[in-house]
Amino acid sequence: MPPADARPVIPLDDDDYPAYTMGRAAEMLGTTPAFLRALGEQRLITPLRSEGGHRRYSRYQLRIAARARELVDDGTAIEAACRIIILEDQLEEAQRINDQLRAQDGDEPQPKTPT
Repeated sequence: MPPADARPVIPLDDDDYPAYTMGRAAEMLGTTPAFLRALGEQRLITPLRSEGGHRRYSRYQLRIAARARELVDDGTAIEAACRIIILEDQLEEAQRINDQLRAQDGDEPQPKTPT
């Protein structure tokens, strides 16, 4: 039995919960459904599907789509924008892993001393 003070998990609190339809997602981003489909074709985001086969987007996916839109609005081709976002994500993950490994080893970055 869960603790008395435990509050139930509400799917909308979950950044990965596919809460938004394609139309609503496009409206929130100020873009078109075609733009969201293009992001899917580039494999930047893969929306989940409802039982009826309709695309559903999570808040996390909308943040990624918003970043893509920023880049495209600044003149970057959609293919390049998607690649940039993928590389940014990979870099962030590598830095996170690096930080974890340093913390485990007790190795804090030491300032370089002039020779």
